[in-house]
Amino acid sequence: MSYVFVNDSSQTNVPLLQACIDGDFNYSKRLLESGFDPNIRDSRGRTGLHLAAARGNVDICQLLHKFGADLLATDYQGNTALHLCGHVDTIQFLVSNGLKIDICNHQGATPLVLAKRRGVNKDVIRLLESLEEQEVKGFNRGTHSKLETMQTAESESFYSSSGSDSRGCGYTEKHADLGGDRSQLSLV
Repeated sequence: MSYVFVNDSSQTNVPLLQACIDGDFNYSKRLLESGFDPNIRDSRGRTGLHLAAARGNVDICQLLHKFGADLLATDYQGNTALHLCGHVDTIQFLVSNGLKIDICNHQGATPLVLAKRRGVNKDVIRLLESLEEQEVKGFNRGTHSKLETMQTAESESFYSSSGSDSRGCGYTEKHADLGGDRSQLSLV
């Protein structure tokens, strides 16, 4: 399942970004080898990494990373590639390479909140919930590697929410479940 709007593919005349949208690994590689900037952005501030992650093209994500793509790049709404991602293997790649699972965009939403809004499959939701729970419990704050954390998250059932937001975002997956709006929360 793809999370890049169909009409977005017609909005770019940048060959590398189009190759990331199309999932064309060989063309992406040729472009990067010829000197294309792996961090070039579209009109919404999304990089090739954002577009490839949204399409579930983990091979292109790995290729972009190899050529120096900024894994922490955010689009104009503050979304990392992880916020747009809806595929287990791509999430695992991004988290194992340093992206924080509990990072908030400009609206205060985490990748889990956005995934629930988009209605991604249950395996993705479970993985994001498990990884977020591991982050909340502090398991990957220096005592375990990201890969160990993911393996632990996949093998254990941490699907219950703690009811608080230790990230300081003020907007958790519980708010998304309730259909809450962050702007209304600040009024309470």
